[in-house]
Amino acid sequence: MAGTNHTEVIEYVLLGLQDHHGLEIALFVLCLGIYCMTLLGNSFLVGLIVLDTHLHSPMYFFISNLSLIDICGTSSFTPMMLLNFLDVQRTISFPSCALQMYLTLALGTTECLLLAVMAYDRYVAICQPLRYPELVNGPLCIQMAGISWGTGFANSLLHSILVWHLPFCGHYIINHFFCEILAVLKLACGDISLNALILTVATAVLTMTPLLLICLSYIFILAAILRVPSAAGRSKAFSTCSAHLTVVVIFYGTITFMYLKPKDQDPSVGKIITLLYAIVAPSLNAFIYSLRNSEVKAAVTALLWGGLLTRKMSHF
Repeated sequence: MAGTNHTEVIEYVLLGLQDHHGLEIALFVLCLGIYCMTLLGNSFLVGLIVLDTHLHSPMYFFISNLSLIDICGTSSFTPMMLLNFLDVQRTISFPSCALQMYLTLALGTTECLLLAVMAYDRYVAICQPLRYPELVNGPLCIQMAGISWGTGFANSLLHSILVWHLPFCGHYIINHFFCEILAVLKLACGDISLNALILTVATAVLTMTPLLLICLSYIFILAAILRVPSAAGRSKAFSTCSAHLTVVVIFYGTITFMYLKPKDQDPSVGKIITLLYAIVAPSLNAFIYSLRNSEVKAAVTALLWGGLLTRKMSHF
């Protein structure tokens, strides 16, 4: 951001749903419960994957990355948003706003790419099982995860630089719960056509391309499953990717619903839809992978009965 922006605007006001304080109190209770579930569920899943050697495989490595994204993504804005709901603090400093916008955009992009990587993992596991150890090995998994994280954060850095170099002319009221990039762009008093163009292109490339790769992977997966002669075999093959498919549907379904809503819709409704996308979807991922995965259930059972921790301690 230019020097004048730093001197004229040192903090921003987050409106949230200021005119509907009763609704904000209800959202506080709801979001606090969902946030706690997100932290506990995803932290438990990451810990379980670390502890149980049976879960030290590429698929669970990617799941642990997805859980870290969910933890970091919701933590980047939820605590301050909860204070906003209680009317304790509706302002956010410029550095905090810049960091919040950067992290939310970076982690959202990273999740898109990681879901595509996970689709490739399931494609190889089902369509080329004999070559799975060769095609999806440890170093390659680290590289693919690293590229996903690096691309997401590099993309967000580009947009952040372009946004904060715009003139803001002292505008400081953000009509949202947190510093979301589209809400921040509305404050600019200069030409944002370049920002809009680059944001549109980046969104198309980094959101739609992974979706196309995911769809292509599942076309091959479905064809392979249908060739399995027994019903039990088909059910077992499909169960290995059903959790990932469910997460993809929820993730892209909420994005589609958010961006295809009517333009003349009440802004408050739009903000609530964005909130549901940002906080509800991450809370479901850990439970989906836990409830729809027999290996995770077995690891949980071992942990509850003490066998998992005993094996881990004996290993050390």
